[in-house]
Amino acid sequence: MDKTININLGGTKFQIDEEAFKILRDYLHAINNRFRNIQGGVETIEDIELRIAEIFQSQKGLAGVLTTENVNAMISIIGKPEDFDINEDSEEEPVYTSQRRRLYRNPDDSIISGVCGGIGAYLNVDPVIFRILFVISALVFGTGFLVYLVLWIALPVANSDIKKRELTGNSYTSTRSYSNQSGGIHTSAGPGYDTGYKNSTEAGNVFNEIFRVIGQVFYVILRVFLIIIGVTFVLTGFLTIVSFIMVFVFKYPGAFSTDEFHVSLIYFPDFLSYIVNPAVSPWIIALTAIAIALPLIALIYWGVKMIFWFKARDGVVSLFALVVWVISITALAIILFNEGISFAETAKSSQEELLTVNKDTLYIRTDNKISSSKIDKELSVKEEGYSVFINEEDKELYIRPILNINSSDDNEARIVVRKRSMGRSELDAMRKTESLSYYYRLSEDTLFLDEYFTITAERKWSADNVGINLYIPEGTIVNIDRGTGNLFHDRYFNRYEGSSGSGRWESGNRNFILTYDGLRASSNRSMKR
Repeated sequence: MDKTININLGGTKFQIDEEAFKILRDYLHAINNRFRNIQGGVETIEDIELRIAEIFQSQKGLAGVLTTENVNAMISIIGKPEDFDINEDSEEEPVYTSQRRRLYRNPDDSIISGVCGGIGAYLNVDPVIFRILFVISALVFGTGFLVYLVLWIALPVANSDIKKRELTGNSYTSTRSYSNQSGGIHTSAGPGYDTGYKNSTEAGNVFNEIFRVIGQVFYVILRVFLIIIGVTFVLTGFLTIVSFIMVFVFKYPGAFSTDEFHVSLIYFPDFLSYIVNPAVSPWIIALTAIAIALPLIALIYWGVKMIFWFKARDGVVSLFALVVWVISITALAIILFNEGISFAETAKSSQEELLTVNKDTLYIRTDNKISSSKIDKELSVKEEGYSVFINEEDKELYIRPILNINSSDDNEARIVVRKRSMGRSELDAMRKTESLSYYYRLSEDTLFLDEYFTITAERKWSADNVGINLYIPEGTIVNIDRGTGNLFHDRYFNRYEGSSGSGRWESGNRNFILTYDGLRASSNRSMKR
C-alpha cells in the first residue's frame, strides 16, 4: 500500500500519496524560487497556494487521497512556473497568468449585479457597451432581460483576489496587504479595491451614472414587487394551513362551511378507516399532511425571504425537506395505489319481486329510520344525493338508497332492488353486492322500505349503492311519508312540472298520481296514515 502524507495548503488539510507529494513539492519549490526575491512575491506565492487548495477541493481531494493525476491536472490549470509573467526591475506587485480565465460577475463594477462589469473585465471592453446592448435588447420582447437574468443566476461573483485574477488576467491589481511578521492576510478596501479594473471611459462613466440611477429605480420597483409577492405567499400559506387545521383537526366549519361545496368533508379522516385497511389509515393521514404542509411552509419561507431580502445557508435544510417531501409523495402514491386496486372493477346484482296491491292507492312508509339508529358522523354529497352515516360503536356504515317510481309495462306491480359495488375483480365486487343488507316488506296496501342499507364491520366501503326501482300501473295513487321522501333524488322530481319533491311533502302534499310522464302531485291531500 502506498504511503500517504498529510499536508496543509491555504489552511486546508489534504492527504496525498508519496509520488504525488514529490511532484507537488518540486512544483511549489520552483514557484518559491521564481517569486521569493521579487517585491510582493510572498503574497503571490500565498495566492497560488490558495488557488491550488481550491483546485484540489474541486477535485474532491478532501474525500480521499490526492494522486499524481490530481497534481498534474492542477499544474495544467495554473501553469508551469516558467509561464508566469514577472518583471524583476518593476516596483509593481507581480502578477501570474493562469492558463485558464473564467467569467464572473464583477462586484467592483456593478450597476445591478455586476454581469456587464464582469463581461467587460473579461473581454477588456468598456462595460457600458454591454449595458446599452442589454437595454436595447430588453425592448425586443424582453430578450435582453431574460438573458441578463440567466447570466445573473448562472455566473458566480468574483469575491476573492484569485477569482478576480481569473476574470481580468494581468490587468488586476491586488489591494491586499500582508504582514510578514504575523503571517496573516489582511484585506483593505482602499481606492484600488473599488476602482481596480473598471474599463469605462469618461463618456462611459456618464452612461454608467445614468444606468446607476435607472438601476436604483429598477431595484426599488423590484423590491416592491417582491414584497407584494412575498406577502401574498405568506398569507396564502398561513391561511391555507390554518384552514386545514380548523377543518380537519378541530372540525370547526365556521367560515369554512362545507355547504358551499355541497359536500361534508369535515369527517373525511374519520371515514378513511372505513375505506382502507385501518393499519394504513394513520399513514395516509400523516403522509398527506406532510405532502401538503411542506410546500406551504416552503411558500411561507420564500415569502419571508422576499419580504426581508436576506440570505441564509438553507441549502442542506431545503434539500432535506425536498427529499422528505418526495419520499412522502412516493410512499403515499404506493399506499393509495395498493388500496385503490380494491376499486378496480364494478359489479351489479339485482333482486326482483312481484307485489300484490289490491287497491288503487299504494302507501309507502319508511320502516327502519336513520333517526332511530345510533349515528355518530355523516359524510354526504348533496349534489348526488349520497349520504353515509357512521355508527362508530358497531363499526357499521348506513347508506341511504335512492328510490325511483316508474310505470309498469304489464300493469303488474313489482319492486327491483339493484346493488352495485366495486372490488379488486368482478367476482370480488359481485360478492360485495351480495353482502349488502337491505330490507323491505309489503303489508296489504303499504310498502315498508328501510331508510338505509347496511355495510357491516366485516367489510369496507366500496362505493356501494342501492337503487330501489318500483314499477306500478299508471293511475295508481302513491302516498308517501317524510322518510320516504328522503329516498327520492331531487333530480327525479325535477323532470316533471312543479317544484322539487322535497318541497312537495314539506308543504303537506304527500299524494302523487302515476301518469305516463311519471309522478304528478295529486289534489287529494287527505289520505294519510
